[in-house]
Amino acid sequence: MEMIRLDSVDKKIGTFALHHMSFELPKGYILGIVGRNGAGKTTLLHLLLGLYRQDAGDITVFGKSYKEAEKEIKNSIGYVLVEEMFCMDINLEQNGELFGKFYEAYDRKVLQEYCERFKLDMKKKLRHLSKGEQLKFQFAFALSHKPELLILDEPTANFDPEFRDEFFSILTEFVQDGEHSVILATHLTQDLDKIADYVLMMDKGRAVFYMDKEQLNETYRLVGGEDYKLNLLAKDKVVYKEKGEFGSKALVRHSKYREYDASLTIHRPSMEEIMYYIIKGGGHA
Repeated sequence: MEMIRLDSVDKKIGTFALHHMSFELPKGYILGIVGRNGAGKTTLLHLLLGLYRQDAGDITVFGKSYKEAEKEIKNSIGYVLVEEMFCMDINLEQNGELFGKFYEAYDRKVLQEYCERFKLDMKKKLRHLSKGEQLKFQFAFALSHKPELLILDEPTANFDPEFRDEFFSILTEFVQDGEHSVILATHLTQDLDKIADYVLMMDKGRAVFYMDKEQLNETYRLVGGEDYKLNLLAKDKVVYKEKGEFGSKALVRHSKYREYDASLTIHRPSMEEIMYYIIKGGGHA
């Protein structure tokens, strides 16, 4: 059974519009959403959290829609958002008690354990914490009410390298039983290279591609060499070619049966390279 399903979802906010978003995320997996600023990642997450309602299309979470089961769905989602969702003028313990009342499975002891693990003083007011510490508290609280789904919007940019490793370890443990899932939106593509099982790339409010990591690894190659030899590649397979002073590089749609000129260099691109060349090519995969 899928954890989340979107079918032709549209949403317009001011001059920005999300167009025809469709994908399914099974239970037990981590979905990474990547795209430059303004691509629509946060708008999509707000739809998944029920903070916005779509203008068209269908969204189901745990097999249910927000229209029929909003309380039940929200009770089973933990989230970390860029926006501040807690009270700045009370301490972490008080925030936990205040907001924990909205979740049936909230456990004060679990919150305390994660705060200790993340080196957060529960007697400190939220406003006295750094941005990174505030996001650590959001994460600790999200885990404290035992959600089935975690939705995380750009948290790692404010984490120090040591804690980022611990953060990824917790997410990996979270999905290991096959019953929990994670959606992580980020512009730090190396995060997705580490832990994502599925990748959704967005640009200008549209899905550029949605693939599992194995499929993504087999779909693209970065080809380098003399410009005239890259020009001999099939035009319909070249996503974007960039000409340099000492040679050219091109992102191409790959086939295991494809043969390349022996003088060309071929390597599997990183997520950052894939994103760069696709955007340079007009956002078409």
